[in-house]
Amino acid sequence: MESIRLRYQTIDVSGFDIHVRSLRDNQQFADTLGEAEALGISSAQWPLFGVLWDSGAVLANEMAGFEIAGKRILEVGCGMALSSLLLNARHADITATDIHPEAGNFLIENVRLNSGAKIPYLRADWKDITDGLGKFDVIIGADILYEREHISLLSDFIERHAKPCCEVIMVDPARFNHAAFSKRMVTLGYVHSQHKPDTSSFLNAEFRGQVLRYQRTKPQI
Repeated sequence: MESIRLRYQTIDVSGFDIHVRSLRDNQQFADTLGEAEALGISSAQWPLFGVLWDSGAVLANEMAGFEIAGKRILEVGCGMALSSLLLNARHADITATDIHPEAGNFLIENVRLNSGAKIPYLRADWKDITDGLGKFDVIIGADILYEREHISLLSDFIERHAKPCCEVIMVDPARFNHAAFSKRMVTLGYVHSQHKPDTSSFLNAEFRGQVLRYQRTKPQI
């Protein structure tokens, strides 16, 4: 990889110390082999996976007290995978996915920094209907509805990987696509609710977004 500047930090997630190696900032770029470009990831988009965003911190804090027993959990569009690292520290059954060609390498290093168990990871394209991920009890993601086309792509991806009874938890930073996404999820049999998180203890500024929850307790007929 071309030379990029990195940052090492320890994030306090509701009392869990999570060590993270990330990009120094969102001005870093390295795509020597053109892998990201081939996936449609521009130079401006390239570093976004490798920065810790407020939405990711909100999701991780939601997961700190989430009931994990007996649940297979999938993080979608994980980026720096703060929630996956937190859940791994809690010994949850967590699998992470992202389309970015470097997300998996950073995850491996961050698992090592936290002395954690290996986290199953797949570089997943939401369009791929044969990714072999299987079915999950819980699907989570932070700030993954930033383009209009993601409404149908993500909902279809979730439907392929959701067990008949499934909970979906997403954090959206006040973008404009979550209302249409929520309507789509209701048609798939989910009950939708949302709330504004209390982020005063771990963010420097008020979080303008919402935690979106979708619960399906009965199989689709």
